[in-house]
Amino acid sequence: MAKYIVDGGIPLKGKVGVLGAKNSGFKLLIAALLSDESSTITNIANNSNVVWVAQAIKGLGGEIVVEDAHTRIVSGQKISKQILENENSVSRASSMFIPVLLHRFGRAKVPNPSGDKIGQRPIDMHIKGLEAMGAKVVENNGFIEAKVEGKLKGTKYRFDKNSHTGTETIILAACLAEGRTIIDNAAEEPEVDDMIGLLNKMGGKIRRTGQRVIEIDGVSNLRGVEHKVMPDRGEVVTFACAALATRGDVTILFEGNLDMRAFTEKVLEAGGSFEEKEDGIRFLSKNTLKATSVQTAPHPGFLTDWQPLWTTLMTQAYGLSIVHETVHENRFGFVESLKKMGAEIEFFKPKVDGPKQFYNFHWTQKAKISPHAIKIQGPTKLQGSSLEVNDIRAGATLVLAALTAEGTTVLENIEHIERGYENLEERLELLGARIKRVG
Repeated sequence: MAKYIVDGGIPLKGKVGVLGAKNSGFKLLIAALLSDESSTITNIANNSNVVWVAQAIKGLGGEIVVEDAHTRIVSGQKISKQILENENSVSRASSMFIPVLLHRFGRAKVPNPSGDKIGQRPIDMHIKGLEAMGAKVVENNGFIEAKVEGKLKGTKYRFDKNSHTGTETIILAACLAEGRTIIDNAAEEPEVDDMIGLLNKMGGKIRRTGQRVIEIDGVSNLRGVEHKVMPDRGEVVTFACAALATRGDVTILFEGNLDMRAFTEKVLEAGGSFEEKEDGIRFLSKNTLKATSVQTAPHPGFLTDWQPLWTTLMTQAYGLSIVHETVHENRFGFVESLKKMGAEIEFFKPKVDGPKQFYNFHWTQKAKISPHAIKIQGPTKLQGSSLEVNDIRAGATLVLAALTAEGTTVLENIEHIERGYENLEERLELLGARIKRVG
């Protein structure tokens, strides 16, 4: 098992580039399979999600070629299997293969990414959308099996809750379906628009017609194209929080425009500074950080993926901060590790009107009894510790905490971090961090 050894307390300074969005790149590879022609996807981060999707494509008989470290050429022409084997299950990604296989074979069998029985889970929204388009879907021995007579049919479907991957799954299903599909309460994330941009280049007819409304007119076929993955907003937030928490000065480089307003507004509120540049954003610490509360929300709000990083940043701010998680039921798994390092964090259950409608997750019995907010009293001098990484978000958060802490921190199971970040330790070293990968 690989691990990081981090000596903290060093202000990070310099320039660092961000790679293609980890919530976009591997999904674009799947979307490109809708065409028999080859598509070239550039600026794709070489993380383990991409590696796993590539293995899944090959397992189905499809073609994927590594042109260079950040370029993949992919084609679905030679896909010959309708079953995605269990070893190729890539959490949410496996469900996105369903529409690809339905369009080709009228049947699909993929590992259940939730790993439990159908009930109150995010994937149920994907399944209901596919069923509304004429597919019959059942669960059998850890797999989701789907079939359709003829072609999928356009429909009007409304998501009960905001679903990023669900929206993308139904877009993939609608692209080659008969007739028009209207998705209501569709996700508004720029990463969804990245997929829409790719599919429209390929000949799709997809447009946003209102707030959270997407219309898709099905077409008979799609062509191969070249497409560049958008920059990763999560990486921008990661390096920005690292700059601010270590009282450093970091310029984050990327091409194009990124909507970071929900984050940068909070940076200003907390006393941090940033400067927008032609080639990125500079984040620097000029003033003492002050406690600033956040409530997560789907885009254009403060994203749930950002809140663990913000929580760590707020351990260095003066005063009491509150972080209220409204998007996912269980996103505070990293808190105990921060407390082990000395952070003063307390769980609590905020009072809200109509929690079933207010929260973006299903209001299950577990959700009813779980706390969905924390109070952070700062500033705290974090101390180096020995910690285990349990998921991508916790991993990046604990790296940030280790960079901020006094002394040495050892982070075990960094494979979770590498699932979403390419060469994170090398890029941090460029900024002056004392971080070493072992194993």
